[in-house]
Amino acid sequence: MAHGYHGVSMREVAQAVGVTKPALYHHYADKETLFVAILEYSLGDLREIIQAMQTEGDLRGQLGVLVGRLLAQRPDHWVGLQLAAELKHIAPERRADFEGNYRRVWLGGLGQMIAQAVERGELRTDLSPADLTRGLMGILYPLVSGPAHPGREAVGSALLSIFLEGAAPR
Repeated sequence: MAHGYHGVSMREVAQAVGVTKPALYHHYADKETLFVAILEYSLGDLREIIQAMQTEGDLRGQLGVLVGRLLAQRPDHWVGLQLAAELKHIAPERRADFEGNYRRVWLGGLGQMIAQAVERGELRTDLSPADLTRGLMGILYPLVSGPAHPGREAVGSALLSIFLEGAAPR
């Protein structure tokens, strides 16, 4: 995170995780493969969050699960989300593959719940479900970025309230 995709060598990665460079190459053919694996790991976590959210019957409950799961992890756990801006450095076909998975799992899962909430009358209709989904993601970004700090739970609740009250039907 501190140095970006091009600012870190596989030797430095190996040192940081306490293995030899050949051991790292045994598991990952190259830096791009390792990078995509980190992103895919985060995507698996997001898939689990979507599944947990689907057990709730209304948007407030679903978003409560989302915020709770985000808060249950330290922000550095979500390094894959924070590294997504570095996708521009990988092969176009790998980038397209990951972005497709991301849109299907995360944006698709959240978007579907937001669309259902709009249909149930829980959210305003003058914004598309896609715009509401992007707005939600932007509002909640502080929970997955930056260092952990005291009071994150209060921040999570306040951010959720901002979204729900601002996106409530008028």
